[in-house]
Amino acid sequence: MEETPEVAVLRLGHRPGRDERTTTHVGLTARALGADRVILAGSGAGRGETIEDITDRFGGPFSVESTDEPIATVENWEGPVVHLTMYGLPIQEVEGEIRDVAGIGSDDTEDLLVVVGAEKVPFDVYEAAAFNVAVTNQPHSEIASLAVFLDRLFEGRELDREWTNAQQVVVPKAEGKQVTEPE
Repeated sequence: MEETPEVAVLRLGHRPGRDERTTTHVGLTARALGADRVILAGSGAGRGETIEDITDRFGGPFSVESTDEPIATVENWEGPVVHLTMYGLPIQEVEGEIRDVAGIGSDDTEDLLVVVGAEKVPFDVYEAAAFNVAVTNQPHSEIASLAVFLDRLFEGRELDREWTNAQQVVVPKAEGKQVTEPE
């Protein structure tokens, strides 16, 4: 049976008053597009509450953690580390190698840490990462970068993910909105 590596997203930095929605959206994007957990760097009461609430309502599995030592998290990670940065190598040149190293689609997997910055990322992260990856070498949103990366990593399979323990389920419709309780 094919194993799936754990994919964790580390959100580096958080500028209070400026990044609340962005940090939340990094976590929601990670959850929706196939990651298993998000690790939020730094303290801040309630930063993960919205992500946890969405997971409770719309299903999981997905977890939210925090760390006061994000560089140690990167340096001590036991599998490959991917740092998303506009200064990195183009994703289309390295995505296959990343899938191979993580063991996506094979029986031999290694957990993958995806690092997404907020403020200036310490050079230690660039050095510790196995891959510094750009979805484009133009300025853009870290949320967009994470979404494109995860979709490329999983080759679209994350869009068919099954959610467990949901209290609410979105019913796809061509027009309008419908949310129901699971059967």
